Amino acid sequence: MIDTISREIPAGEERLRLDVEDGLGVLTLCRPRKLNAWSWESTRQLGLFADRIRFDDSIRAVLLRAEGRAFCAGIDITAPGGTITGRSGAERVHRTYEGVRWAHERFRAFAGLPQPVVAAVQGYCLGFGFELALMADVRIAADDAVFALPEAQVGVAVDAGGDLRIAREAGAGWAKYLALTGRRVDAATAQRLGLLQQVVPGAELAEAGHALAAEIAANAPLAVRGIKRGIDAYA
Repeated sequence: MIDTISREIPAGEERLRLDVEDGLGVLTLCRPRKLNAWSWESTRQLGLFADRIRFDDSIRAVLLRAEGRAFCAGIDITAPGGTITGRSGAERVHRTYEGVRWAHERFRAFAGLPQPVVAAVQGYCLGFGFELALMADVRIAADDAVFALPEAQVGVAVDAGGDLRIAREAGAGWAKYLALTGRRVDAATAQRLGLLQQVVPGAELAEAGHALAAEIAANAPLAVRGIKRGIDAYA
């Protein structure tokens, strides 16, 4: 497959990085100085990488990870394009709707990858960061990880489907509890709710996450994809 990623992401503007090794695609959030805060550009790049991964038969599983002390601290409110403008209220509403719809198309492409995705989470995993982790099929976290959907506290919507994913996996009550209060929960609580499958000491996260993803990648690829597709259809 022709690799157009390098031409579509200018040097120095990387929000994510993809490395392929031994059947494993390692997708890394790579803005540690910004705590990997998310932006429209991050969403665009996620869509580009999802398209590449989907059609790359050498990638049997994906490890979603992040550099630095946080997985993702939420939306980067200082990023260009963060405020949607328009000549009228109606135009602003229309542009907001189309922007959110565009973003959801890219989130669906990532969440719907045929390859299983393992998320390895450390530190802050807040707002969209939590929602991104919930798009993965399996989640492992360091014992210092902190999770929250704080949108209600600042008057915005939980607009990437994180509350619905929590409802599916932990129940409607817990989804409402977390989304309506914005409270933070630690890794042990997230695991108890079924939102994490494994918690490890922080120093062991990189190795444990890689080992788990590699274990999946070592299995028969068509069987693995069929299992993911079947469970997703049921859930």
